[in-house]
Amino acid sequence: MTAENTDHQWIADRRNSDSLKWTQAQKADIVPMWIADMDFQCAEPILQALHERIDHGVFGYTATPDTTVQAVCDWHKTQHNWQIAPEWIVWTPGLVTALNVICRAFAAPDDQVLTFTPIYPPFMSAPKLSDRKLLRCPLKNDGGRYTIDFDALTSVLTERVRILLLCSPHNPVGRVWNKDELLQLAQLCLERNILLCSDEIHCDLVLDQGTPHIPTATLSGDIAAQTITLMSPAKTFNIPGLNCGFAIISNEKLRQQYKDTADGIVPWINTMGYTACQAAFTKGQPWRMEILAYLRENHRILHESINAIDGLSMGRVEATFLAWIDTRELNLPDPETFFKDAGVGMIGGAVFGEPGFVRLNFACSREHLLLAIERIQKAVNSL
Repeated sequence: MTAENTDHQWIADRRNSDSLKWTQAQKADIVPMWIADMDFQCAEPILQALHERIDHGVFGYTATPDTTVQAVCDWHKTQHNWQIAPEWIVWTPGLVTALNVICRAFAAPDDQVLTFTPIYPPFMSAPKLSDRKLLRCPLKNDGGRYTIDFDALTSVLTERVRILLLCSPHNPVGRVWNKDELLQLAQLCLERNILLCSDEIHCDLVLDQGTPHIPTATLSGDIAAQTITLMSPAKTFNIPGLNCGFAIISNEKLRQQYKDTADGIVPWINTMGYTACQAAFTKGQPWRMEILAYLRENHRILHESINAIDGLSMGRVEATFLAWIDTRELNLPDPETFFKDAGVGMIGGAVFGEPGFVRLNFACSREHLLLAIERIQKAVNSL
């Protein structure tokens, strides 16, 4: 893999690297901006730690290293003022896996699992794959900024709802939920004895520097006891292919119930995943800050450019590297195909539960971002 001609040597050429994102692009002249990983090489300390592990030469079954557990605890204390006990951590090869385990562990086949749409598709597929009933509550779109519609939420809730799946920060709309929103939502779950599963995989990718991420479980002891938090270094440090994540479960009864359901089904974390996780949380902070600065500028360029194109709009992205673009004024029958034919690969909003939108991943080189914007503008002008 070689770097592009740029001052940022971590910007990589991912063609011919078996990248899921870029395999599509190699078959046609497409700028791939769909799947949510970055076109950036991970931090040098992570690469160095992986090389050292490879040099050891043995890749047997791996026990969870105490040093990796401590790295997770230290990171959350430093970054989020959250004191996590080591025994609260339950490892999982992926957060999608954890969503499926949670649906099976904490809801019966006739029970309901609620989530907010638009939403990352596994939030909607996990209940169905577990033979649980999916219940959707649409978010309110206030001029491109999404909020939780608590009146709508109250109206759709039933006595059969056992789990609420929350994405915080939210994929794809880019919201960082504030304290008041989280408190109101958590209190509702407490009153109705609903388990709150908070997927916080994008929590260390906050672009709006005045909007801090608040881990749901830090709101109170009662809320923590009814919350499962899903975390991973995967998105922040661009290591999703190493399959290393974890659930933070302070309630011992819930933790054991989760473990019992996962036992025999969910594979262990591999040694490279643990190695990368520890290096990311102990030595990856300088790289993260550099990446955040680059993403903030990419977001500024994209936000200004999209909102200058007649028929398109997007709200500000408070966190994540994913833009949620409104194409409804263009009356396109299939926005994803329309822009793909124009040379930009994005994901259509229908799979997130909101047709008429596309999701664009701007964790890419400035060169590719500008090319994509140019093609989007040209495509819209052609209508």
